Amino acid sequence: MQKKIPVRQCTGCRANFEKRQLIRVVRSPEGEISLDFKGKKPGRGAYLCKNPDCLKKARKSKALERALETAIPEEVYAELERQMEAGDE
Repeated sequence: MQKKIPVRQCTGCRANFEKRQLIRVVRSPEGEISLDFKGKKPGRGAYLCKNPDCLKKARKSKALERALETAIPEEVYAELERQMEAGDE
């Protein structure tokens, strides 16, 4: 029997992908927003494609703010864009 592959929806383009193909944006219990490339950090998460355009779409529609249930400052979006383009782990 095959193992079930988890599927998540990108908050930017709203397409479904395997969980491993997406980047998780996490709001930690302390309220800090960060990227989770391994999918293991504790906290509330939302998923984005590895495409920087999806982050821009999610930013414009405030999809990340709704998914993470918090306001996201401009500095955090700039840092998320930088980390996504660099692919930091």
